[in-house]
Amino acid sequence: MTSGSIGSRTAPTASDAPAKPISSSERLDAIDVLRGLALFGVLAMNIVTIFRVSFFAPSLLNAEPAGPLDRAVAAVLTVAVQSKAVALFSLLFGVGLAIQFERLAGNPRRMILLVRRLVVLLGIGLVHLYLIWSGDILVHYALAGFVVLPFLGGARWLMAGAALLLLGLDVTMPVLPPIVPLPDAAGMAALAADATRAYGTGGFFDVLAFRIREVTVIFPLEVMALPATVALFLVGAFTWRSGVLRRASANRRSLFVVATFGILLGGGLSLAAAGQELFDWPSLGRAHPPVEQLGAVVLAVGYAAAVIAAVNLSGGRRMLGWAAPLGRMAFSNYLAQSVICGWIFYGYGLSQFGRFGVAATLAIGIFVYVAQVVFSAWWLRRYRFGPVEWLWRSCMYGAPQSMRATVNLAVTRATIAV
Repeated sequence: MTSGSIGSRTAPTASDAPAKPISSSERLDAIDVLRGLALFGVLAMNIVTIFRVSFFAPSLLNAEPAGPLDRAVAAVLTVAVQSKAVALFSLLFGVGLAIQFERLAGNPRRMILLVRRLVVLLGIGLVHLYLIWSGDILVHYALAGFVVLPFLGGARWLMAGAALLLLGLDVTMPVLPPIVPLPDAAGMAALAADATRAYGTGGFFDVLAFRIREVTVIFPLEVMALPATVALFLVGAFTWRSGVLRRASANRRSLFVVATFGILLGGGLSLAAAGQELFDWPSLGRAHPPVEQLGAVVLAVGYAAAVIAAVNLSGGRRMLGWAAPLGRMAFSNYLAQSVICGWIFYGYGLSQFGRFGVAATLAIGIFVYVAQVVFSAWWLRRYRFGPVEWLWRSCMYGAPQSMRATVNLAVTRATIAV
């Protein structure tokens, strides 16, 4: 097993030394690769939906008449990416919480550090939410993280039971009476029209004023999504605690079985849920929301298992290793995507809100993503962290972290090439 294998690296044990971030040599390649790939799915959906048109458009992927190419791209995104990328990111966030909890074992300040980590995430998220983009996920993740923290030191059966209970609630919630008030169709149409005016033609302060109003309307949807997010965090934490990720090389066959099952079943459920809209299939009726929710989770698990298993093959590492630097800087890249897309679509930038079709918008997203792949590799040859990752860690540990990379660049390049 080569040094690039996830199975060859384990989390460091606790010591009396001051707590500090994990070193580059201790990182798990498969997790970074998976996070980097998931970031593309998140960008693809964000840019073709909430950046391109209003959050309240009746059908975000088809908010205006579309040609055959736009319809085909929208269909692929709906079945293969929509909700799955965020679900995958949520699983990885849960894994990250569990790794942090384990690394700080024996440290009397462990919970203080983890709470501080989430408080800093919440603060950055609030800045992002109000000043940059109303589709922010960081505030949501911070709040879900606070719920998950008490479970991290508990028994695995408790984590698994809570995750199953919350997933069941998430799957059935769409067919239950709303627990929080939602705008009616006329209200959403009015908000969509106001969004088009504010985002499409307004200056920065016009956009800010509308965003503050918009966030209050979006908040109930965030509340409804919280059980699913907490459940996925718990699934990710449970997966780490189970040891599957640390022994991924030895468990490749099982991972490929999970991948096959997850992709086939999750893909089938997602296709069935999208069938009426895309192919004029018979409606699933009240079963549609649960089928759609379940399909997203199962397909995300299938994607995760497939990537982790692939990265533990030499050919898979060579084919997917380019995504690892992007995953190591996912926080910085996520925020950078919001700044870039806001400049492209909003009135204080290029004012392209509502003007592009799905295919053209996705092409812009691919260009941004490729640029970030190149930039992330360049940056991490020189620095230990992405800029926002550095800020996050420095605030968490209460001291500025060393930023400049100290490893030999020739060794780094040789390692990446393995």
